[in-house]
Amino acid sequence: MREIASMGQLRWSFARWAFVTVPAVLLLGFASGASVPSGDDSAWYQALSKPSWTPPGWAFPIAWSILYILIGIAIAMILNARSARGRNAAIALFVVQLALNLAWTPVFFGLHLVSIAAVQIVVILALAIATTFAFARVRRTAAWLMVPYLAWLSFASLLAYDIDRRNPAGETLVPSGATTQIQL
Repeated sequence: MREIASMGQLRWSFARWAFVTVPAVLLLGFASGASVPSGDDSAWYQALSKPSWTPPGWAFPIAWSILYILIGIAIAMILNARSARGRNAAIALFVVQLALNLAWTPVFFGLHLVSIAAVQIVVILALAIATTFAFARVRRTAAWLMVPYLAWLSFASLLAYDIDRRNPAGETLVPSGATTQIQL
């Protein structure tokens, strides 16, 4: 027997998804950030030439926490739309862009690959835009929750480009921590 779910059941179903996705996205984001010294904790980053409009170090964890909460809610809305057309494509796009997003910090701060990270963040932005349009086909509110993320990625793309432009040898600015003291 097929019954239509009540509004309360639908809200509770969404809440269950959100109770999983928001902490998961936050945890993954924090794990990525903590995987390598980043921001003010990175001597390499401190040594880079940065534009005057670079936000202070304390702003990044605040901004990313808010953004991760918003995109965690957005993906919960999409996951909750069980029979919606385009849902699977929207989920796949979200996963790919999030995986690239989580890899960005180790690429930039860990490997010091400034140029690759500058290209990578533009790819993340393009995938996040595609994800937002895919979300809009499933749940318009989920797409609107992605807009601050798109704005921040746009800003971060400009910042990464300018840092890359100012530091053509940024990869070698400070010796990486992966050195050995073994002599042959």
